[in-house]
Amino acid sequence: MRNKRTTPRSGFARRTRIGAVTTGLVAVAALAVPMAQAGEAHTFSASQLTQASDALLKADVAGTAWNIDSKTNRLVVTADSTVSQAELNKIKRTAGANAGALKVERTAGKFSKLISGGDAIYATSWRCSAGFNVRNSAGTYFFVTAGHCTEGNPPWYTNSGRTTSIGPTAGSSFPGNDYGIVRYANTSLAHPGTVGSQDITSAANATVGMSVTRRGSTTGTHGGSVTGLNATVNYGGGDVVYGMIRTNVCAEPGDSGGPLYSGSRAIGLTSGGSGNCSSGGTTFFQPVTEALSAYGVSVY
Repeated sequence: MRNKRTTPRSGFARRTRIGAVTTGLVAVAALAVPMAQAGEAHTFSASQLTQASDALLKADVAGTAWNIDSKTNRLVVTADSTVSQAELNKIKRTAGANAGALKVERTAGKFSKLISGGDAIYATSWRCSAGFNVRNSAGTYFFVTAGHCTEGNPPWYTNSGRTTSIGPTAGSSFPGNDYGIVRYANTSLAHPGTVGSQDITSAANATVGMSVTRRGSTTGTHGGSVTGLNATVNYGGGDVVYGMIRTNVCAEPGDSGGPLYSGSRAIGLTSGGSGNCSSGGTTFFQPVTEALSAYGVSVY
């Protein structure tokens, strides 16, 4: 696990640290536990939901993630197995009058940004998954990936022996965001605009209910759907990310940074969660459109 966080540093634009993303996923238990029994029929305003979200940040409980469910007008809070009842009570107290807006979903597992050895893309001492190949207007080629593994702007390699270079980290942004970019400095390496056999021709924003597919170096290809937008995830240690896509797609250590796509459209980059591809899980993704805009690049 890699979770250091201090102050942001700049790479390309905002502290973008590319290429290595690692995701531990969540198997969300279908157990909805209301934070407050009273006020279930109450309709909460956008301002109240924002205040409730701010309260979650203030409570600062590691192992929690939250997003607004526009259908129920509630703030859905996902709590992993490390979150105690006392911490849930703390969240409720911090939310105060808006506690009734919170709906808690327990999940088996622990939110984490996991990195393991394998065969995808390699930094100094960890493995991640490449996201999407991209290029800028000058015709320079890069790939985007998660930002939490590119901390320190490491060089990247194609093999575990670190003998075949890909190129340097060109930008990294984490926490806050979770994206990074790596430049192809080795001209002998191919960089097709595909994910596996799927041609990627454009990028798009996620929508709730969208069918999506994730590909990673540990577990290969898995599908599912988008279950929430604009989620905030607290990995602990000050590592909080915002604006994440929430899905029911599984993932495991080493899949971090890998691509989330819908048909030929690039959608996101694997950030984290908890769970595995045997029992299922909830995974969070960095919207790829934000990374493309930050670096001035596009898929092709």
